Amino acid sequence: MDIFKAAAQVVDVRFDELSIGDEATLTKEITSKDIEDFARISTDVNPVHLLDDFANKSIFQERIAHGMLICSYISAVLGSKLPGKNTIYLSQETSFKAPVKIGDIITVKVIVLSKREDKKIVTLSTNVYNQQNLLVVEGKAVIKKLT
Repeated sequence: MDIFKAAAQVVDVRFDELSIGDEATLTKEITSKDIEDFARISTDVNPVHLLDDFANKSIFQERIAHGMLICSYISAVLGSKLPGKNTIYLSQETSFKAPVKIGDIITVKVIVLSKREDKKIVTLSTNVYNQQNLLVVEGKAVIKKLT
């Protein structure tokens, strides 16, 4: 992916164009490389994410993705799709419901829940599901639109 070309094509849904119920999704297969790259960037090298021998003896019985790696895809939807550029991410509530494993295909689903007209503040549900439609992350984000 050419990230600079992709950045130039990010949408900008203006505050007045947003409606309750608007939604956007992103689907991504989680790979070992994703987990290893995130460990390098974040410096979170917990062995449950990286070492098969350790992870196989854990309650998960295999390596799992970092929770914040999965949450980073929520940020991707908010910053690139809905509402896109000119958005300030104010807060995020997150609850991890189930582990995400290597090979899982996740779908981030963001839905506009409410708008505060006077401050251009938007609240959105930010849920993530795996390929079996199991809720793995449940959340709510608050953003401010600058446009």
